[in-house]
Amino acid sequence: MSIQLALEQALNGVQLGLMLFLLAAGLTLVLGIMNTLNITHGSLYMLGAYLGSSFFSATGSFLVACFLSIATVALIAAVLEFFVMRHLYERDHLDQVLATFGLLLFLNEAATMLWGRAALQMERPAALAGAIQLVPGLNYPVYRFAITLAALLIGAGMYYIIQHTRLGMMIRAGASNRTMLSALGVNVRRLFLIVFCMGAALAAAGGVMVAPLVSIDSGMGDAVLVLCFVVIAIGGLGSVRGAFISAILVGLVDTYGRTLLPMAFGFPLGPALASMCIYVFMAFVLIFKPEGLFPARG
Repeated sequence: MSIQLALEQALNGVQLGLMLFLLAAGLTLVLGIMNTLNITHGSLYMLGAYLGSSFFSATGSFLVACFLSIATVALIAAVLEFFVMRHLYERDHLDQVLATFGLLLFLNEAATMLWGRAALQMERPAALAGAIQLVPGLNYPVYRFAITLAALLIGAGMYYIIQHTRLGMMIRAGASNRTMLSALGVNVRRLFLIVFCMGAALAAAGGVMVAPLVSIDSGMGDAVLVLCFVVIAIGGLGSVRGAFISAILVGLVDTYGRTLLPMAFGFPLGPALASMCIYVFMAFVLIFKPEGLFPARG
């Protein structure tokens, strides 16, 4: 492998990892704090991509499209939390999986009714078109750099909120002992609503930022949801830091696996092994750290 190819795949792996982090961070908050398995999370990511494409076509501004799509998905999440999710908090995980899987099917079919079955393509914003030369022989797209930087800024903002604000203090307390938090006078239901909407907003941000790079279809969130659970299992339940580090690792393992294994083993063995490598990596980690790399304290 040449230096140029290795560097390009490293950047692609980090960018994939940061997109996974945006999704996994929201999912691990909901799972770690609310003890709720939310299978609908992938559909919120899909809605972010669809709405971003529609708003971008209508307004011509990528920033406006990002803001409107994230706000709309957060509003949809608030409606889902009020009418469905809050009735599942005291139920077991099987009930939660069945109910949220039904919501996933509903949202996927609703997207198909609104936007059709044909995959959509979203254009990259003109200001972020083109490429920059990193090293001789390697031109890297400006848009990929931009969304990598945006994801890092969102992650930093999320870290600040959780570690250095009153809301973050309540979120961390809710993850440790929500019964005691309620006894201290905190409105736990409102806190759960905020956390659920935060997770949905992160999923929508990932969807709208990745939309110009992929085909937008009603099933695009399903495969990503599986990767999010892999990230959570490796990083540790309820740990945002673990989600960040494991998402980067999963992105790098997946990207290098899909590049190196086909080169080493050829077709069809190489692609088959490449699709398995992140699950082998997860199994290897869990053998030695069953609770994940950075489980949340308490």
